Amino acid sequence: MSSQPCEPDKGKSPILVTGAHRSGTTWVGKMLAASRQVAYVSEPLNVWHRPGVMFAPIQRWYTYICPENEASYLDALKDTLRLRYHLWAEVRSLTSMKDLLRMGRDAAVFWSGWVLHKRVLLKDPFAVFSVPWFKEQLGCAAVVVVRHPAAFVSSLVRLGWSFDFSDLLEQPLLMRDWLEAFRSEMARVKDLPRDIVEQASLLWKVIYHTVWVMKAHMQDILIIRHEDLSADPVEGFGRLYHALGLDFHDRARRMVMQSSSAENPSETSLRKVHSVRLDSRASVQNWKRRLSREDIERVRRLTEEVACHYYSQEEWE
Repeated sequence: MSSQPCEPDKGKSPILVTGAHRSGTTWVGKMLAASRQVAYVSEPLNVWHRPGVMFAPIQRWYTYICPENEASYLDALKDTLRLRYHLWAEVRSLTSMKDLLRMGRDAAVFWSGWVLHKRVLLKDPFAVFSVPWFKEQLGCAAVVVVRHPAAFVSSLVRLGWSFDFSDLLEQPLLMRDWLEAFRSEMARVKDLPRDIVEQASLLWKVIYHTVWVMKAHMQDILIIRHEDLSADPVEGFGRLYHALGLDFHDRARRMVMQSSSAENPSETSLRKVHSVRLDSRASVQNWKRRLSREDIERVRRLTEEVACHYYSQEEWE
């Protein structure tokens, strides 16, 4: 039986920032955290998440949570939203100095957030299929970041990151509720492990088709295009802060300007793929030189039935 859902309250509710991985969720989350009004918690649904942050194990990328399987996750995520850090679970899992340093960082975020009564911000692209559950059961305000499909594909190609569709196909509830129409496509692409362009195109399509359907039923989901934020970060984040009940003060404005300045590189280093300091306006165009004309046309053909909801024909030129 489901527990009573939390009631969302603008200005007090937790915030979920999600979307596909490599879509800009880290940048959006970090810039919202510049308000100092939220405690930034990174990816509790990541398969490799730390047990101090969220004590329930995650077996699949893009794990889907709904009322029928919530018993495995609800208490753990409630603890995360209460900023209860599981110190001893984390200590028992330590295997390196990197783990130790991460424990210190995470424990400090949880402790200071709890002491200062901050709202919790969950930055987690892998929660995208579970947005309704996070809203209804945990009272989260949801922000979904969309990135141009060619930009998303080019990022995965550059990093050499493939995706195993078994992680989706072997989740019966996810297939039943959202992805059954894509079963045959995913089964076919699952057997093409070296074709990152096709994998990434299909992944983008199934994620943002689902988001589009969600939006039709939950009008208060905030869908933010990465390109719009990149073109005018101060204006874009100002609107987002206002929509979430955060104060876009001088420090936050300054952090946004520093993260997106033309003095920053237009490309992240392969050694620091999660860096949020980029020339945001220049970086939007990176896909045009990373991908061949043939690959761009291929991505367009593979995603256009969904991409047309988010991007105009001119935005492929």
